[in-house]
Amino acid sequence: MITSISNKKVKQIVQWQNKAKERRKDGIFLAEGFKMLEEAPESLIREIYLSEDVIDKISQNQVLLNKIQRFGYETVTGEVFAKISDTQTPQGVLTVLDRPQYKLGELLKQPMPLFVVLENLQDPGNLGTIVRTGEGAGITAVIMTQMTVDLFNPKTIRSTMGSIYRVPYVYVGSLEETLEQFRQAGIRTYAAHLKGKTYYDSFSFREPTAFLIGNEGNGLTKEAADMADTYLKIPMEGQVESLNAAVATSLLIYEAHRQRSLSVNNLHNI
Repeated sequence: MITSISNKKVKQIVQWQNKAKERRKDGIFLAEGFKMLEEAPESLIREIYLSEDVIDKISQNQVLLNKIQRFGYETVTGEVFAKISDTQTPQGVLTVLDRPQYKLGELLKQPMPLFVVLENLQDPGNLGTIVRTGEGAGITAVIMTQMTVDLFNPKTIRSTMGSIYRVPYVYVGSLEETLEQFRQAGIRTYAAHLKGKTYYDSFSFREPTAFLIGNEGNGLTKEAADMADTYLKIPMEGQVESLNAAVATSLLIYEAHRQRSLSVNNLHNI
């Protein structure tokens, strides 16, 4: 049992919790909680840490019990777990995982792709919500500019509720080059923009599609918006000028999901 907050492993985990640079350098991310361990792909698990008071709870969950028995685990005191945890009321389970790796070229080959492209999004909760909602709506991947918040920020990981394990992602250096790849792959790009003149539900998203979403405060840069094939807008009533980035993304990708589901159902009825 690890009993000291000065332990070398404890110091390393604290660094990973607090510094994106350290997580990136070591190619890892941290996931807290029973659900996150239960859903964690075994190919990604590197280490498991358990607070001494959760062992009995885990013994009642056969899936978790089998997993920790296969991988082994470190037991830590409650004081130590409070130090390595990023939550105010920790569940006493922390998993260190290798980051999954994806290549844009491979993702572009997916049939009927649906991408979310994020330019300089800054809120970890928004990003996590987009990943989680994206899984529900069946997106192909989340594409992010380098200035977008770290996908593996602990707050983002919590917001994904496990979707981080299943939704592919790519950080890109040049949005211009990426959108050119989209065009070559036959993917139509739509910029969610206040200057759009046509409501989003007037378009067909049954073809390969990518939605461009901008920074929470400033929206898309003019350069990024101008690179899109089409502007679109979301109806607004009252004095509301714009929606939260995650809410706007959710509306767009679920409209694409609705249209595509109708197309599939119509084919089945023929």
